Amino acid sequence: MPLQIVTVPCLQDNYAYLAHDPATGLTCVVDVPEAAPLLEALASRGWRADLVLLTHHHWDHVDGLADLCAHHTPRIAGAAADAHRLPALDIALREGDHFTIGTAVGDVIDVSGHTLGHIAVHFPGSSVVFTADSLMAMGCGRLFEGTPAQMFDSLGKLTNLPPETLVCSGHEYTESNLRFALTIEPESPALRARAAEVARLRAEGRPTVPSTLAQEQATNPFLRAYIPEVKAAVGLSEAEDSEVFAALRAAKDRF
Repeated sequence: MPLQIVTVPCLQDNYAYLAHDPATGLTCVVDVPEAAPLLEALASRGWRADLVLLTHHHWDHVDGLADLCAHHTPRIAGAAADAHRLPALDIALREGDHFTIGTAVGDVIDVSGHTLGHIAVHFPGSSVVFTADSLMAMGCGRLFEGTPAQMFDSLGKLTNLPPETLVCSGHEYTESNLRFALTIEPESPALRARAAEVARLRAEGRPTVPSTLAQEQATNPFLRAYIPEVKAAVGLSEAEDSEVFAALRAAKDRF
């Protein structure tokens, strides 16, 4: 039985998630930007926060934890490599480890780049991956600590997941990312179609995430550094894919 996923808007543009295993009734909160929206989402469904998964140490993914723990008593999981700057962990995770929510078994992936020690968790039985600020809707996280090569490798791990995988990312940056993507592939029919979908969702006040990995492979320039048109757009037609990715990331930083 797959996990039930609830997208919870937090702060100005963050997303947290509830991942609920209906077989056992256990629920995991993925990142805690602030407590109030998560407490409301849990209470409205009659769920308890049994686990918290922290993807990385940035304040806008962890600051609500103390308030959440004033009402619930979850076990806290996060990257062993990030443990020195995360809240105290009950479960320290490394790449290749399994992280379980009831009967759902997830695979831990090191996706360093945005930060060092950033993790994603893929639940193949539920076709979902929690990526936070690594792979994002038509984008990827800014490189605050890691190198372009690290992020390129991290995204390579994620793009090898099944195309139907839901990508649960950490921010509502989709419209900005879309505008940048259209400067790289302005004639892309897939981007035009996705632009219409994004406009509709935002007009309805709905999140643009999760997306699917297939959507990202078709429209996310950071997964498309191998495409000749993308290489040409950054003036690197003969360059290695990793060099093209680095140029794309630098261009987005200036965008």
